[in-house]
Amino acid sequence: MDREQCEKIHQASLEILRKTGVRVYSDEARALLQDAGCLVTDGNLVRIPPAAVEWALAHVPSTIALCDRGSTTASVRLTPGESSFGPGSDCPNYLDPKDGARRPFTLADLDGCVRLADALPEISFLMSMGIPRDYRGNAYRRQYATLIQGSRKPVVFVCNDAADCRAITAAAAAVAGGTEELRLNPTLLLYSEPTTPLSHSATATEKLLFMAARGLPVVHSPAPMMGSTAPVTVAGGLALGNAEVLSSIVIHQKKRPGAPFLYGSGLHHMDMKTSISVYGAPEFQIARVAVACMGRYYGLPTWGYAGHSDGILFDEQAAADAVFSVQTALLSGTNLIHDVGYLEAGLITSPEMMVFTADMIRMMRHFTDGFGMSSEDLALEAIHAVGPGGNYLGEEHTIRHFREMWQPELFDRQRFDSWQASGSKSLRARLREKTLEIMASHPGAPLSDPLRKEVEKVLEL
Repeated sequence: MDREQCEKIHQASLEILRKTGVRVYSDEARALLQDAGCLVTDGNLVRIPPAAVEWALAHVPSTIALCDRGSTTASVRLTPGESSFGPGSDCPNYLDPKDGARRPFTLADLDGCVRLADALPEISFLMSMGIPRDYRGNAYRRQYATLIQGSRKPVVFVCNDAADCRAITAAAAAVAGGTEELRLNPTLLLYSEPTTPLSHSATATEKLLFMAARGLPVVHSPAPMMGSTAPVTVAGGLALGNAEVLSSIVIHQKKRPGAPFLYGSGLHHMDMKTSISVYGAPEFQIARVAVACMGRYYGLPTWGYAGHSDGILFDEQAAADAVFSVQTALLSGTNLIHDVGYLEAGLITSPEMMVFTADMIRMMRHFTDGFGMSSEDLALEAIHAVGPGGNYLGEEHTIRHFREMWQPELFDRQRFDSWQASGSKSLRARLREKTLEIMASHPGAPLSDPLRKEVEKVLEL
Protein backbone atom coordinates (compact mmCIF):
# COMPACT_ATOMS: atom_id res chain seq x y z
CA MET A 1 0.00 0.00 0.00
CA ASP A 2 1.29 3.43 -0.88
CA ARG A 3 0.67 6.51 1.25
CA GLU A 4 -2.40 7.51 -0.75
CA GLN A 5 -4.03 4.12 -0.13
CA CYS A 6 -3.18 4.28 3.57
CA GLU A 7 -4.70 7.76 3.73
CA LYS A 8 -7.89 6.38 2.15
CA ILE A 9 -8.17 3.73 4.88
CA HIS A 10 -7.39 6.33 7.55
CA GLN A 11 -10.13 8.66 6.29
CA ALA A 12 -12.62 5.79 6.14
CA SER A 13 -11.80 4.89 9.75
CA LEU A 14 -12.23 8.51 10.85
CA GLU A 15 -15.63 8.52 9.17
CA ILE A 16 -16.62 5.35 11.04
CA LEU A 17 -15.58 6.88 14.36
CA ARG A 18 -17.26 10.24 13.65
CA LYS A 19 -20.53 8.95 12.22
CA THR A 20 -21.10 5.44 13.64
CA GLY A 21 -18.97 5.55 16.78
CA VAL A 22 -17.98 2.84 19.24
CA ARG A 23 -19.67 1.33 22.29
CA VAL A 24 -17.55 1.92 25.40
CA TYR A 25 -18.59 0.00 28.51
CA SER A 26 -15.98 1.50 30.87
CA ASP A 27 -17.09 4.55 32.85
CA GLU A 28 -13.53 5.84 33.16
CA ALA A 29 -12.86 5.45 29.44
CA ARG A 30 -16.07 7.29 28.53
CA ALA A 31 -15.10 10.15 30.84
CA LEU A 32 -11.66 10.34 29.21
CA LEU A 33 -13.24 10.37 25.75
CA GLN A 34 -15.67 13.10 26.73
CA ASP A 35 -12.71 15.13 27.96
CA ALA A 36 -11.14 14.62 24.52
CA GLY A 37 -14.16 16.24 22.87
CA CYS A 38 -16.07 13.07 21.99
CA LEU A 39 -19.87 12.94 22.02
CA VAL A 40 -21.52 10.32 24.28
CA THR A 41 -25.13 9.38 23.57
CA ASP A 42 -27.41 6.42 24.28
CA GLY A 43 -25.55 5.71 27.50
CA ASN A 44 -22.31 4.36 26.05
CA LEU A 45 -22.18 5.17 22.33
CA VAL A 46 -19.14 7.38 21.75
CA ARG A 47 -18.58 9.28 18.52
CA ILE A 48 -15.00 10.44 18.14
CA PRO A 49 -14.04 13.55 16.13
CA PRO A 50 -10.96 13.41 13.87
CA ALA A 51 -9.19 15.99 16.03
CA ALA A 52 -9.18 13.61 19.01
CA VAL A 53 -7.59 10.88 16.88
CA GLU A 54 -4.97 13.22 15.49
CA TRP A 55 -4.13 14.44 19.01
CA ALA A 56 -3.67 10.88 20.26
CA LEU A 57 -1.53 9.81 17.29
CA ALA A 58 0.76 12.77 17.90
CA HIS A 59 1.55 11.49 21.40
CA VAL A 60 2.19 7.75 20.81
CA PRO A 61 5.91 6.85 20.84
CA SER A 62 7.30 5.47 17.59
CA THR A 63 9.49 2.78 19.16
CA ILE A 64 9.23 0.25 21.96
CA ALA A 65 12.12 -1.62 23.59
CA LEU A 66 11.71 -4.90 25.48
CA CYS A 67 14.43 -6.27 27.74
CA ASP A 68 15.45 -9.72 28.86
CA ARG A 69 14.84 -10.61 32.49
CA GLY A 70 17.52 -8.99 34.66
CA SER A 71 18.88 -6.83 31.82
CA THR A 72 18.76 -3.14 30.97
CA THR A 73 19.73 -3.80 27.35
CA ALA A 74 16.92 -4.05 24.80
CA SER A 75 16.82 -7.54 23.30
CA VAL A 76 13.71 -6.79 21.22
CA ARG A 77 13.58 -3.43 19.46
CA LEU A 78 10.23 -2.57 17.93
CA THR A 79 11.47 -0.06 15.41
CA PRO A 80 11.57 0.10 11.58
CA GLY A 81 13.68 -2.65 10.06
CA GLU A 82 13.56 -4.91 13.14
CA SER A 83 11.43 -8.08 13.18
CA SER A 84 11.18 -10.38 16.21
CA PHE A 85 9.33 -13.69 16.38
CA GLY A 86 7.67 -15.58 19.23
CA PRO A 87 5.01 -18.22 19.93
CA GLY A 88 1.29 -17.66 20.43
CA SER A 89 -0.91 -18.04 23.48
CA ASP A 90 -3.60 -20.18 25.07
CA CYS A 91 -3.99 -23.19 22.80
CA PRO A 92 -6.21 -25.78 24.53
CA ASN A 93 -4.43 -28.72 22.86
CA TYR A 94 -0.90 -30.03 22.42
CA LEU A 95 0.63 -32.10 19.63
CA ASP A 96 3.08 -34.31 21.49
CA PRO A 97 6.32 -34.79 19.54
CA LYS A 98 6.96 -38.06 21.38
CA ASP A 99 4.04 -39.98 19.92
CA GLY A 100 2.17 -37.55 17.66
CA ALA A 101 -0.91 -37.57 19.90
CA ARG A 102 -3.23 -34.55 20.04
CA ARG A 103 -4.26 -34.13 23.67
CA PRO A 104 -5.15 -31.48 26.27
CA PHE A 105 -2.31 -29.06 27.07
CA THR A 106 -0.81 -29.52 30.55
CA LEU A 107 1.42 -27.58 32.93
CA ALA A 108 4.28 -29.97 32.16
CA ASP A 109 3.82 -29.19 28.45
CA LEU A 110 4.06 -25.48 29.22
CA ASP A 111 7.33 -26.01 31.08
CA GLY A 112 8.74 -28.03 28.17
CA CYS A 113 7.64 -25.45 25.60
CA VAL A 114 9.22 -22.63 27.61
CA ARG A 115 12.56 -24.43 27.66
CA LEU A 116 12.25 -25.17 23.94
CA ALA A 117 11.48 -21.54 23.07
CA ASP A 118 14.32 -20.40 25.33
CA ALA A 119 16.74 -22.65 23.42
CA LEU A 120 15.85 -21.35 19.94
CA PRO A 121 17.81 -18.17 19.03
CA GLU A 122 15.23 -17.23 16.39
CA ILE A 123 12.52 -17.02 19.09
CA SER A 124 12.97 -13.56 20.65
CA PHE A 125 10.04 -13.42 23.08
CA LEU A 126 7.62 -15.78 24.78
CA MET A 127 3.86 -16.16 25.02
CA SER A 128 1.98 -18.74 27.04
CA MET A 129 1.58 -21.23 24.14
CA GLY A 130 -1.16 -23.18 25.92
CA ILE A 131 -3.75 -23.25 28.67
CA PRO A 132 -2.67 -25.85 31.28
CA ARG A 133 -5.92 -27.75 31.58
CA ASP A 134 -4.71 -29.77 34.55
CA TYR A 135 -4.20 -26.61 36.63
CA ARG A 136 -7.16 -25.59 38.77
CA GLY A 137 -6.01 -22.16 39.95
CA ASN A 138 -5.62 -18.90 38.03
CA ALA A 139 -4.17 -20.21 34.77
CA TYR A 140 -3.02 -16.80 33.49
CA ARG A 141 -0.92 -16.12 36.58
CA ARG A 142 0.52 -19.64 36.53
CA GLN A 143 1.40 -19.20 32.85
CA TYR A 144 3.30 -16.00 33.58
CA ALA A 145 5.09 -17.55 36.55
CA THR A 146 6.23 -20.47 34.37
CA LEU A 147 7.44 -18.12 31.64
CA ILE A 148 9.44 -15.76 33.86
CA GLN A 149 10.81 -18.61 35.98
CA GLY A 150 12.03 -20.59 32.96
CA SER A 151 13.43 -18.04 30.51
CA ARG A 152 15.11 -14.65 30.40
CA LYS A 153 13.32 -13.65 27.19
CA PRO A 154 10.66 -10.90 27.24
CA VAL A 155 7.07 -12.04 27.73
CA VAL A 156 3.90 -11.03 25.89
CA PHE A 157 1.28 -11.97 28.46
CA VAL A 158 -2.47 -12.46 28.39
CA CYS A 159 -4.74 -12.24 31.38
CA ASN A 160 -8.35 -12.13 32.47
CA ASP A 161 -8.74 -8.68 34.02
CA ALA A 162 -7.06 -5.67 35.61
CA ALA A 163 -6.48 -7.62 38.82
CA ASP A 164 -4.38 -10.12 36.85
CA CYS A 165 -2.54 -7.22 35.21
CA ARG A 166 -1.76 -5.79 38.61
CA ALA A 167 -0.45 -9.11 39.97
CA ILE A 168 1.58 -10.01 36.86
CA THR A 169 3.22 -6.59 36.52
CA ALA A 170 3.97 -6.62 40.27
CA ALA A 171 5.73 -9.97 39.83
CA ALA A 172 7.69 -8.58 36.88
CA ALA A 173 8.61 -5.50 38.95
CA ALA A 174 9.82 -7.69 41.82
CA VAL A 175 12.23 -9.41 39.44
CA ALA A 176 13.22 -6.18 37.65
CA GLY A 177 14.04 -4.32 40.85
CA GLY A 178 10.99 -2.09 41.19
CA THR A 179 8.15 -0.50 39.25
CA GLU A 180 10.26 2.32 37.80
CA GLU A 181 12.96 -0.12 36.69
CA LEU A 182 10.26 -2.17 34.98
CA ARG A 183 8.85 0.91 33.24
CA LEU A 184 12.27 1.95 31.97
CA ASN A 185 13.37 -1.59 31.09
CA PRO A 186 10.11 -3.43 30.35
CA THR A 187 10.32 -7.20 30.27
CA LEU A 188 6.67 -7.70 29.39
CA LEU A 189 3.93 -6.47 27.07
CA LEU A 190 0.19 -7.05 27.48
CA TYR A 191 -1.87 -8.55 24.67
CA SER A 192 -5.55 -7.57 24.88
CA GLU A 193 -8.42 -6.91 22.47
CA PRO A 194 -11.39 -4.66 21.88
CA THR A 195 -14.48 -6.53 20.69
CA THR A 196 -15.33 -6.41 17.00
CA PRO A 197 -17.43 -4.77 15.74
CA LEU A 198 -16.75 -1.41 17.38
CA SER A 199 -17.09 -2.31 21.06
CA HIS A 200 -14.82 -1.79 24.06
CA SER A 201 -15.76 -4.12 26.90
CA ALA A 202 -15.27 -2.94 30.46
CA THR A 203 -12.80 -5.75 31.22
CA ALA A 204 -10.57 -5.20 28.18
CA THR A 205 -10.61 -1.43 28.59
CA GLU A 206 -9.66 -1.65 32.26
CA LYS A 207 -6.59 -3.67 31.26
CA LEU A 208 -5.72 -1.08 28.61
CA LEU A 209 -6.04 1.75 31.13
CA PHE A 210 -4.00 -0.10 33.74
CA MET A 211 -1.04 -0.55 31.39
CA ALA A 212 -1.27 3.04 30.18
CA ALA A 213 -1.27 4.41 33.73
CA ARG A 214 1.97 2.56 34.49
CA GLY A 215 3.65 3.42 31.21
CA LEU A 216 4.01 -0.25 30.27
CA PRO A 217 3.64 -1.46 26.67
CA VAL A 218 0.43 -2.97 25.32
CA VAL A 219 -0.97 -4.25 22.04
CA HIS A 220 -4.76 -3.81 22.00
CA SER A 221 -5.46 -5.68 18.79
CA PRO A 222 -8.99 -6.30 17.49
CA ALA A 223 -9.80 -9.49 15.58
CA PRO A 224 -12.31 -8.54 12.89
CA MET A 225 -13.39 -11.56 10.84
CA MET A 226 -14.20 -10.65 7.26
CA GLY A 227 -17.62 -11.99 6.33
CA SER A 228 -18.67 -12.46 9.95
CA THR A 229 -17.88 -9.61 12.36
CA ALA A 230 -16.48 -7.36 9.64
CA PRO A 231 -17.17 -6.58 5.97
CA VAL A 232 -16.14 -9.44 3.70
CA THR A 233 -13.70 -7.28 1.69
CA VAL A 234 -10.13 -6.69 2.86
CA ALA A 235 -10.47 -2.90 2.56
CA GLY A 236 -13.70 -2.89 4.58
CA GLY A 237 -12.28 -5.16 7.27
CA LEU A 238 -9.11 -3.10 7.40
CA ALA A 239 -11.01 0.17 7.80
CA LEU A 240 -13.19 -1.28 10.56
CA GLY A 241 -10.27 -2.82 12.48
CA ASN A 242 -8.26 0.36 12.08
CA ALA A 243 -11.14 2.38 13.55
CA GLU A 244 -11.11 0.06 16.57
CA VAL A 245 -7.36 0.52 17.01
CA LEU A 246 -7.59 4.29 16.65
CA SER A 247 -10.36 4.52 19.24
CA SER A 248 -8.20 2.41 21.57
CA ILE A 249 -5.26 4.78 21.08
CA VAL A 250 -7.42 7.78 22.01
CA ILE A 251 -8.48 6.08 25.27
CA HIS A 252 -4.93 4.94 25.96
CA GLN A 253 -3.24 8.28 25.31
CA LYS A 254 -5.84 10.27 27.26
CA LYS A 255 -4.96 8.14 30.27
CA ARG A 256 -1.22 8.77 29.90
CA PRO A 257 0.17 10.66 26.90
CA GLY A 258 3.31 9.00 25.60
CA ALA A 259 2.55 5.54 27.01
CA PRO A 260 3.86 2.81 24.63
CA PHE A 261 1.28 1.27 22.28
CA LEU A 262 1.91 -1.41 19.63
CA TYR A 263 -0.26 -1.09 16.51
CA GLY A 264 -2.03 -4.27 15.46
CA SER A 265 -5.23 -5.65 13.99
CA GLY A 266 -5.80 -9.40 13.71
CA LEU A 267 -7.81 -9.14 10.50
CA HIS A 268 -9.03 -12.65 9.64
CA HIS A 269 -11.72 -14.01 7.35
CA MET A 270 -14.32 -16.72 7.79
CA ASP A 271 -14.29 -19.71 5.48
CA MET A 272 -17.89 -19.82 4.27
CA LYS A 273 -17.70 -23.59 3.72
CA THR A 274 -16.61 -24.45 7.25
CA SER A 275 -17.30 -21.22 9.25
CA ILE A 276 -13.78 -21.36 10.73
CA SER A 277 -11.37 -18.47 11.14
CA VAL A 278 -8.69 -18.99 8.51
CA TYR A 279 -4.93 -18.63 9.09
CA GLY A 280 -3.46 -20.36 6.04
CA ALA A 281 -4.71 -18.26 3.13
CA PRO A 282 -3.48 -15.53 0.78
CA GLU A 283 -6.17 -13.20 2.15
CA PHE A 284 -4.75 -13.59 5.65
CA GLN A 285 -1.26 -12.70 4.45
CA ILE A 286 -2.57 -9.76 2.38
CA ALA A 287 -4.23 -8.54 5.58
CA ARG A 288 -0.92 -8.85 7.45
CA VAL A 289 0.82 -6.70 4.85
CA ALA A 290 -2.00 -4.14 4.93
CA VAL A 291 -1.91 -3.87 8.74
CA ALA A 292 1.88 -3.45 8.66
CA CYS A 293 1.47 -0.69 6.07
CA MET A 294 -1.05 1.14 8.27
CA GLY A 295 1.28 0.88 11.27
CA ARG A 296 4.11 2.42 9.26
CA TYR A 297 1.74 5.11 7.99
CA TYR A 298 1.11 6.12 11.60
CA GLY A 299 4.78 5.79 12.52
CA LEU A 300 4.03 3.02 15.03
CA PRO A 301 5.62 -0.39 15.65
CA THR A 302 3.46 -3.24 14.42
CA TRP A 303 2.07 -6.58 15.65
CA GLY A 304 1.84 -9.58 13.35
CA TYR A 305 1.49 -13.31 12.82
CA ALA A 306 3.68 -16.11 11.42
CA GLY A 307 4.52 -19.77 11.85
CA HIS A 308 0.90 -20.93 11.97
CA SER A 309 -1.38 -23.20 9.97
CA ASP A 310 -4.95 -24.44 9.67
CA GLY A 311 -3.49 -27.95 9.45
CA ILE A 312 -4.09 -30.50 12.21
CA LEU A 313 -0.66 -32.16 11.97
CA PHE A 314 2.81 -30.92 11.26
CA ASP A 315 2.82 -31.93 7.60
CA GLU A 316 3.33 -30.47 4.14
CA GLN A 317 0.43 -28.05 4.61
CA ALA A 318 1.82 -26.75 7.89
CA ALA A 319 5.32 -26.39 6.43
CA ALA A 320 4.03 -24.43 3.43
CA ASP A 321 1.99 -22.14 5.69
CA ALA A 322 4.98 -21.55 7.95
CA VAL A 323 7.29 -20.52 5.11
CA PHE A 324 4.68 -18.30 3.43
CA SER A 325 3.85 -16.50 6.67
CA VAL A 326 7.45 -15.98 7.79
CA GLN A 327 8.47 -14.58 4.43
CA THR A 328 5.45 -12.26 4.39
CA ALA A 329 6.18 -11.01 7.91
CA LEU A 330 9.79 -10.20 7.07
CA LEU A 331 9.06 -8.61 3.70
CA SER A 332 6.28 -6.47 5.19
CA GLY A 333 8.56 -5.23 7.97
CA THR A 334 6.25 -6.28 10.79
CA ASN A 335 7.96 -5.82 14.17
CA LEU A 336 6.58 -8.18 16.84
CA ILE A 337 5.39 -11.41 15.23
CA HIS A 338 3.59 -14.09 17.25
CA ASP A 339 1.88 -17.49 16.80
CA VAL A 340 4.98 -19.52 15.91
CA GLY A 341 3.94 -23.14 16.57
CA TYR A 342 0.18 -22.79 16.04
CA LEU A 343 -1.75 -25.57 14.30
CA GLU A 344 -5.50 -26.02 13.75
CA ALA A 345 -5.90 -22.23 13.51
CA GLY A 346 -4.74 -21.69 17.08
CA LEU A 347 -6.22 -24.74 18.80
CA ILE A 348 -2.97 -26.76 18.94
CA THR A 349 0.56 -25.88 20.04
CA SER A 350 3.15 -27.99 18.22
CA PRO A 351 6.78 -27.97 19.40
CA GLU A 352 7.83 -29.41 16.05
CA MET A 353 6.10 -26.59 14.18
CA MET A 354 8.01 -24.15 16.41
CA VAL A 355 11.39 -25.75 15.67
CA PHE A 356 10.69 -25.97 11.94
CA THR A 357 9.53 -22.35 11.79
CA ALA A 358 12.61 -21.20 13.68
CA ASP A 359 14.79 -22.70 10.95
CA MET A 360 12.63 -21.03 8.30
CA ILE A 361 13.02 -17.69 10.09
CA ARG A 362 16.78 -18.11 9.87
CA MET A 363 16.56 -19.00 6.18
CA MET A 364 14.15 -16.18 5.30
CA ARG A 365 16.21 -13.59 7.19
CA HIS A 366 19.10 -14.59 4.96
CA PHE A 367 16.88 -14.07 1.92
CA THR A 368 15.39 -10.73 2.99
CA ASP A 369 18.79 -9.36 4.05
CA GLY A 370 19.80 -9.39 0.38
CA PHE A 371 23.46 -9.08 -0.64
CA GLY A 372 26.27 -6.55 -0.48
CA MET A 373 27.64 -4.40 -3.27
CA SER A 374 30.97 -3.25 -1.81
CA SER A 375 34.24 -3.60 -3.67
CA GLU A 376 34.90 -6.68 -1.51
CA ASP A 377 31.56 -8.14 -2.55
CA LEU A 378 32.17 -7.42 -6.25
CA ALA A 379 35.41 -9.43 -5.95
CA LEU A 380 37.10 -7.90 -8.99
CA GLU A 381 40.61 -8.65 -7.66
CA ALA A 382 39.72 -12.33 -7.32
CA ILE A 383 38.14 -12.39 -10.78
CA HIS A 384 41.26 -10.85 -12.33
CA ALA A 385 43.54 -13.23 -10.42
CA VAL A 386 41.67 -16.40 -11.41
CA GLY A 387 41.05 -15.35 -15.02
CA PRO A 388 39.35 -17.43 -17.71
CA GLY A 389 39.04 -21.17 -17.07
CA GLY A 390 40.13 -21.08 -13.42
CA ASN A 391 38.24 -21.79 -10.20
CA TYR A 392 37.73 -19.96 -6.93
CA LEU A 393 37.84 -22.81 -4.43
CA GLY A 394 41.29 -21.99 -3.11
CA GLU A 395 41.05 -18.21 -3.28
CA GLU A 396 41.49 -16.13 -0.12
CA HIS A 397 38.30 -14.28 -1.05
CA THR A 398 36.41 -17.59 -0.88
CA ILE A 399 37.97 -18.41 2.48
CA ARG A 400 36.87 -15.04 3.85
CA HIS A 401 33.26 -15.29 2.72
CA PHE A 402 32.04 -18.87 2.28
CA ARG A 403 30.72 -19.06 5.85
CA GLU A 404 28.29 -16.24 5.03
CA MET A 405 26.19 -18.68 3.02
CA TRP A 406 23.10 -20.06 4.77
CA GLN A 407 23.53 -23.60 6.05
CA PRO A 408 20.39 -25.61 6.82
CA GLU A 409 19.86 -27.40 10.10
CA LEU A 410 16.84 -29.44 8.99
CA PHE A 411 16.98 -29.54 5.19
CA ASP A 412 19.19 -32.28 3.70
CA ARG A 413 21.58 -31.52 0.83
CA GLN A 414 23.09 -35.00 0.50
CA ARG A 415 22.84 -37.05 -2.67
CA PHE A 416 21.05 -40.39 -2.60
CA ASP A 417 23.91 -42.73 -1.63
CA SER A 418 25.13 -40.66 1.30
CA TRP A 419 21.53 -39.96 2.41
CA GLN A 420 20.80 -43.67 2.39
CA ALA A 421 24.03 -44.46 4.24
CA SER A 422 23.13 -41.95 6.96
CA GLY A 423 19.78 -43.59 7.69
CA SER A 424 17.42 -42.41 4.91
CA LYS A 425 15.75 -39.99 7.29
CA SER A 426 12.94 -37.75 6.15
CA LEU A 427 12.73 -34.12 7.20
CA ARG A 428 9.88 -35.16 9.50
CA ALA A 429 12.15 -37.67 11.27
CA ARG A 430 15.02 -35.21 11.58
CA LEU A 431 12.69 -32.57 12.95
CA ARG A 432 11.25 -34.92 15.56
CA GLU A 433 14.76 -35.94 16.70
CA LYS A 434 15.91 -32.33 16.98
CA THR A 435 12.79 -31.23 18.87
CA LEU A 436 12.99 -34.05 21.41
CA GLU A 437 16.73 -33.56 21.88
CA ILE A 438 16.30 -29.85 22.68
CA MET A 439 13.40 -30.47 25.04
CA ALA A 440 15.33 -33.19 26.86
CA SER A 441 18.62 -31.34 27.18
CA HIS A 442 17.99 -27.59 27.46
CA PRO A 443 17.55 -26.48 31.09
CA GLY A 444 16.03 -23.09 30.29
CA ALA A 445 17.13 -20.11 32.40
CA PRO A 446 15.83 -20.82 35.92
CA LEU A 447 15.07 -17.90 38.18
CA SER A 448 16.93 -17.75 41.48
CA ASP A 449 15.13 -19.44 44.34
CA PRO A 450 14.42 -16.23 46.33
CA LEU A 451 12.98 -14.49 43.27
CA ARG A 452 11.03 -17.60 42.30
CA LYS A 453 9.39 -17.61 45.74
CA GLU A 454 8.69 -13.87 45.50
CA VAL A 455 6.98 -14.35 42.13
CA GLU A 456 4.82 -17.14 43.56
CA LYS A 457 3.93 -14.95 46.54
CA VAL A 458 3.02 -11.87 44.50
CA LEU A 459 0.93 -13.92 42.07
CA GLU A 460 -0.77 -15.67 45.01
CA LEU A 461 -0.03 -19.11 43.61
